[in-house]
Amino acid sequence: MHNKLTHPGLTTLTLWVMTLTTGLVVANLYYNQPLLEDMAATCKVSSGKAGQVSMLTQVGYAAGMFFLVPLADMVKRKRLMLIDFAFIIIALLITALAPNIHILILSGFLIGCTSIIPQLLIPMAAHLAKPEERGKKIGFVMSGLLIGILLSRTLSGFIGAHMGWRAMFYIAAGIMLIMWALVYFLLPEVEPDYKGNYKQLMKSLIHLVRDEPKLRLASLRGALCFACFSAFWTTLVFLLKQQFNEGSDVAGAFGLAGAAGAISVGAMGKLTDKMDGYKLATFTLALIVISFVIFMFSASSIAGLVIGVIVMDMGVQATHISNQALIFSLNPAARNRINTVYMVTYFVGGATGTFIASHVWDIYGWTGVCLVCIALSSVAIIIHLLTRKTMQQTVR
Repeated sequence: MHNKLTHPGLTTLTLWVMTLTTGLVVANLYYNQPLLEDMAATCKVSSGKAGQVSMLTQVGYAAGMFFLVPLADMVKRKRLMLIDFAFIIIALLITALAPNIHILILSGFLIGCTSIIPQLLIPMAAHLAKPEERGKKIGFVMSGLLIGILLSRTLSGFIGAHMGWRAMFYIAAGIMLIMWALVYFLLPEVEPDYKGNYKQLMKSLIHLVRDEPKLRLASLRGALCFACFSAFWTTLVFLLKQQFNEGSDVAGAFGLAGAAGAISVGAMGKLTDKMDGYKLATFTLALIVISFVIFMFSASSIAGLVIGVIVMDMGVQATHISNQALIFSLNPAARNRINTVYMVTYFVGGATGTFIASHVWDIYGWTGVCLVCIALSSVAIIIHLLTRKTMQQTVR
């Protein structure tokens, strides 16, 4: 049953506001990655220690998704977002003012915890859209998410190089204030459907993991892929400094190459409807392995790194869309909580990749990072291939 407040449905204006908000909020999670070397210099710590800022941001995002996103089934969605925006702004300002690495690590965690609005908006788009347009509308909001993830590094790298890394977080706080106003004035309210309490809501997550083998597979595949993705972006800035003496602006510019890979994901999304999703996922997972083989032999080649980024982004983002197509087909009544299980696992994978890469970089350098990512992406393919029988039993 739809509350009368949601009767206007998903207008073009509403869809654009949701997409813009998704892109600009998710960007908060990635601004720090091209700036890690600058943060390390300011705080007089090692690259590995600065890498913890990025890692804790991802851990925070996983924690926020686990504890806060399920609340969207219990409380008014728009009200939850407006309150959350205030906490995002506070976290960004703490980062901009941070006097040492310990405060930066803490504020990174807080930025991650609070920047969960995209994970409220994607199920909200599914709720407001007409059933026959649901996939297309979710895809549109997801495009905002992908562009926000990729171009955030380009923006922060440029601002970091020309205005200093702190400026990026002051600017981000200003952007969040504008987005608060847009959400307040232009988004409809969505009334909660869930009638149980918070404890029951959280317990239902365990049942979903237990009862849905497709959800377990998609979550594991996603976590391993995102571990590789995060490992690359965390250590790229260190490689560029070491090999080419380039700073955050060049590291950020690689986000443009990644955007080229993400654009091709649109074609991959259409393929999901036309060909066997299992075969398509095998192909997209193989792209990730290939990309790290390219990276391993391209430590001294900007052109090689750019080609690797395009291949990696195509593989990671296409696998992500394939995973989401799989999980959103499972149980419409629990769509928000299914998304929570998947995205929490996804970002735990990302944080693990960042943690491993930061430490491997300090000891074994770029080759060590590439070998770890080849191993992780190979494990993803092996698990994927071993679960074929189970998947065929669960497919209609």
